[in-house]
Amino acid sequence: MISDSLARELEDAGLRWDPAPGDRFRIKAEALSEDVFILSHMVIEPRTYPSGTVLNFNGTTEWALDNMSKDDALWLPREDQLREFLGGTFRRLERVEEEYVVTTSGPDGVVRTHRSADVEDAYAQALLALVRRAVGA
Repeated sequence: MISDSLARELEDAGLRWDPAPGDRFRIKAEALSEDVFILSHMVIEPRTYPSGTVLNFNGTTEWALDNMSKDDALWLPREDQLREFLGGTFRRLERVEEEYVVTTSGPDGVVRTHRSADVEDAYAQALLALVRRAVGA
């Protein structure tokens, strides 16, 4: 699973989240930040209103939480979501000794590699670099 720090960096860089079933997230509030939640039509579902998107907790008797703003959640994108965001820049994923290496090639033709012991973090590092280049950061 992607690290919280990389998830925060992606969010801060401007990666947009449209909550959908199967998405994983943590609640940003310190007291609840250890638990990972998964959006599901039966348990936690996104509801969009003119004022914004809320995550609705259905039938959660153990929680004093009916719903919360999407902005109070930290999205933890999955490997397939990260790869999809990389789009045509993604070249390959390989395992080199104890690390995963994601190779990308941008419109400038420059080949870049991103390494991590966790495959999702390697993808997230590649996406973070892409987003930062796109916004000129």
